[in-house]
Amino acid sequence: MKRTEQTLLEQMHISDVEILHRMVLLNLSKEELNILFSHKNIIIEHIDEIVDEFYEKQTEIDEISLLIGDADTLRRLRSAQCKYVIDLFSGNYDSEYVNNRLRIGMVHKRIGVEPKLYLSAVRTLKEVITKILKKLITKSDILEQTLDALDKLIYFDTTLVFDTYIDCLVGEIENAKNKTERYAKSLEEKVAERTLQLKEQAQKDPLTNLYNQRAMQEFLRRDLLASKRRQVKLSLVYFDIDKFKDINDTYGHIKGDEVLKNIGQAMLNNVRDTDISCRYGGDEFCIILPECGVLEAKIICEKIIKEFSNRYPEYSLSIGITETGPDKYLDGDELIKSADKKMYLAKKENGFQIEI
Repeated sequence: MKRTEQTLLEQMHISDVEILHRMVLLNLSKEELNILFSHKNIIIEHIDEIVDEFYEKQTEIDEISLLIGDADTLRRLRSAQCKYVIDLFSGNYDSEYVNNRLRIGMVHKRIGVEPKLYLSAVRTLKEVITKILKKLITKSDILEQTLDALDKLIYFDTTLVFDTYIDCLVGEIENAKNKTERYAKSLEEKVAERTLQLKEQAQKDPLTNLYNQRAMQEFLRRDLLASKRRQVKLSLVYFDIDKFKDINDTYGHIKGDEVLKNIGQAMLNNVRDTDISCRYGGDEFCIILPECGVLEAKIICEKIIKEFSNRYPEYSLSIGITETGPDKYLDGDELIKSADKKMYLAKKENGFQIEI
């Protein structure tokens, strides 16, 4: 449940039993509360005098005067203070009374009244009320009982106010902690994302966006180990663009780069999600195909050839495919050399050729 859907009593888990327990701890009895109630009319009659003297003394303190700020605010505070003082002698000290005291603490904390200023104000108010009571109550024993009860009730109020102060501080700390944790998590995610980006940049060929030779070696070693563990086939495709040097010499490197980028895109468009497309170097390319035999690899290569030849019918590819496993496995270097050798066998045949 949101805090805005709860009273301060509910937020701070203060029940009727807790209220009674706090009064017992302060030795504040029902009889003493009744004594205070018996003087309610006296207090009401002199409430303006009490509040006037209280604020006269309070506004002499620069810190408090700055917090009050203006005449309109002072007028509202005077009205609230009148109610506060009368409530001390109201005879009703139930959950509503307690909730109002908690709210006083919350308001004071929000407007920046430090505990030392609050305690100073409580002491001043007590002195002013005591002065009035001493002037009007003639019987010494009744006066003593009244002042003792008032002292206990003000302590009772103060504990509630400070509970709210503490709760607000704990809430601020918890909020700051949550913000810090969210920021730290966000920072971790950004660092992880950036780290991944940097790792990918280090693994990728910037021209074709294919994996580079170094990354290919790592993936080939990984996929060979996985193929051995699962006892499945793995195929490696090795190919280049026929007479690529002539393209650069005739049309320049910009045209050559364009052809390389498009062959890279043709590879990415036609391989499976599990396959690894790589630029091995220059115009040489490789594809690692886990769980794939040469016949399936040939079908993938034919798709690449079709897309490439549709765009560049004047150019051709020479492709070599080597399969390894599941009974016996070549290591990475042997696999590359075998596929490379088959590519050169294919190159001896003019035009698009696949040697398997």
